[in-house]
Amino acid sequence: MTQRADARRNQQALLDAAAEVFVRSGVDAPVRDIAAAAGVGMGTIYRHFPTRAELIIAVYRHQVEACAEAGPRLLAADSPLVALGRWIDLFADFLVTKHGLAGLMQSDDFRPLHEYFLDRLVPVCTSLLDAAAAAGEIQGDLTAYELMRGVGNLCIGSDDRYDARRLVRLLVSGLAAPRPASP
Repeated sequence: MTQRADARRNQQALLDAAAEVFVRSGVDAPVRDIAAAAGVGMGTIYRHFPTRAELIIAVYRHQVEACAEAGPRLLAADSPLVALGRWIDLFADFLVTKHGLAGLMQSDDFRPLHEYFLDRLVPVCTSLLDAAAAAGEIQGDLTAYELMRGVGNLCIGSDDRYDARRLVRLLVSGLAAPRPASP
């Protein structure tokens, strides 16, 4: 059965609102806060997501899909290196906002999400890296998994004196192929 367009929009708005609340207050935020942010009643949330685990999984999948869908769109709009940099920015934003999920990912309910994450995002990153390497914009010996793991490691932990996004930008700029010296 196909979901009505307005129901899909409501669900998307609910997932976006839940993601914002999770970033601000953690994954244990009260459901009433999510309902208020989404502009819906608590019954609407429970109708779509009977358990907190189902809501968390849906938010995570929603954001993985948004990141996966952005790759081809960015590549169509910019040079491969610029597209790669913009996608890595989105990927880093995704990782930085998921700090509250790290502990949950160890439970059996959430383990399949890591495989889903890799299955959806490694191919997108691979296509961006391949396009940038084919255009001669980067050195071609880095795998998508290595880059994503490096970005992930830079995004672990954060405080007022540490800017993960700045370090991620430095990492991406370091991928650029050396330019020939001017005569």
